Amino acid sequence: MINYLSPEVLLFAYQQGLFPMAESRDAKQIQWIQPKKRGIFPIGEFHISKSLRRALLKNDYSIKINSNFPKVIEKCADRNETWINSDIYDCYCKLHQDGFAHSVEVWKDSQLIGGVYGVAIGAAFFGESMFSGESNGSKIALAYLHDRLLKTGFLLFDTQFLTEHLASLGAIEITQDEYLTKLETSLNKNAKFVDTNYSVDVETIAHRSTQTS
Repeated sequence: MINYLSPEVLLFAYQQGLFPMAESRDAKQIQWIQPKKRGIFPIGEFHISKSLRRALLKNDYSIKINSNFPKVIEKCADRNETWINSDIYDCYCKLHQDGFAHSVEVWKDSQLIGGVYGVAIGAAFFGESMFSGESNGSKIALAYLHDRLLKTGFLLFDTQFLTEHLASLGAIEITQDEYLTKLETSLNKNAKFVDTNYSVDVETIAHRSTQTS
């Protein structure tokens, strides 16, 4: 795989099951990753804990789509160690301008307190990174993202790796072969991330799958 990023290269890579990472924010080289085990959220099986349900129903926040995509990436990269370097930042911002990369943002009192961003191709959504500025910020963003993917016809929600945090929300791990099969099926279908017919109801999201903790 070539060692530079462009929107065209990135879209091609996703369709082969690859995604980019840098060693650090100052790294000049891009690594192309294809894990032997892949994390995904099965569409329709997102887990809402009781504590997350309470946070959702408190409804003291607003959800925005693509209102400040660059800021979401900046927040995701604002940590001691990050794989998001300047090339990755610039390329995803270009993908956003081209209509492929999207952000789900949680706002409270004019402050961005949580968010997630990723790339949509066909009926596949490739989650890239997320952040929390307040408790439950990223979880709220993920809950609304999952609801959007479910209602707008997406078949694959790729999380790249499975973490304990994602597993608590219902993510699972599958083999590379299983992933590539799901990927091919999803790429051959159409879904519309920004769909004017989409409507959201926090009660539906909060009660979809309530867990015990």
